[in-house]
Amino acid sequence: MNPHHRYQGIIPPLVTPLLERDVLDRKGLHKLLDHVINGGVSGVFILGTTGEAPSLSYRLRREMIAETVGYVAGRVPVLVGVTDTAFVESVSLAEYAATCGADAAVLTTPYYFPAGQTELTAYTESIAPLIPLPLMLYNMPGMTKVWFEIETLKRLTYIKSIVGVKDSSGDLKYFADLCQLKTERPDWSVLIGPEAMLPEAIELGGDGSVSGGANVAPQLFVGCYRALREGTPGDVAALHAKIVEFQRIYDIGKYASRHIKATKSALSLLGICSDLPADPFHRFLEPQREHVAEILRGLDLL
Repeated sequence: MNPHHRYQGIIPPLVTPLLERDVLDRKGLHKLLDHVINGGVSGVFILGTTGEAPSLSYRLRREMIAETVGYVAGRVPVLVGVTDTAFVESVSLAEYAATCGADAAVLTTPYYFPAGQTELTAYTESIAPLIPLPLMLYNMPGMTKVWFEIETLKRLTYIKSIVGVKDSSGDLKYFADLCQLKTERPDWSVLIGPEAMLPEAIELGGDGSVSGGANVAPQLFVGCYRALREGTPGDVAALHAKIVEFQRIYDIGKYASRHIKATKSALSLLGICSDLPADPFHRFLEPQREHVAEILRGLDLL
């Protein structure tokens, strides 16, 4: 690992396997963790968007943290999403994650009431010293309605506990500007969310990807990342073509929840964990599951 970048490579935003409402699928979680770690990932990020964190009870979030950290047992770093609409709840979850032995906290902008950039700067300056873990900031404007604007992040570079940024905006100009902040903080890790943009992200100076598809096909995403780092364009082209084809599972269904439904459906088809999403969402019906299966078979994943 490059000493200037604590987090590199492929870090899947782990789904939260459920057996029923508010009941963690522990066996499925263990199988999923073994699946991604054996697939070569560089860490796991729990309680993010793909992990449905805002839909989970605080009790279940804590159970997910303790179970994940305990089962991973230091094999890879565990990053924990601590975002909440309530400041004190984010701090409390981060404290619990630290007690469990997590490696870092991940924090996006507070959602519901949109914060202005001055408010967001003050919020981050206030909360960072209270989080007893290295802190990764998470730009997710599609869900939170607020960006970590580049000038705001530049003002926050002095906070030593901040170790980088995950960007899920899909805006490559923004991502390029984000990578330029490493001139001031060479220890920062800059990770991209939209998984099909992995080649562009690495070319722009990014350190890796938080790829939802790596829940399902970790070897595919890890292989593409390694090919990019090793400079083997033929392998990159072939593997990236498969990643682009994999994106078709996210077009199944008509609601925004289809991304999570498709990922969980694929994991269920692979026999890894339950496909039950958190309320208010429902599983894919059989026609949609068969469509997911068809795409996986076409990629030799099933």
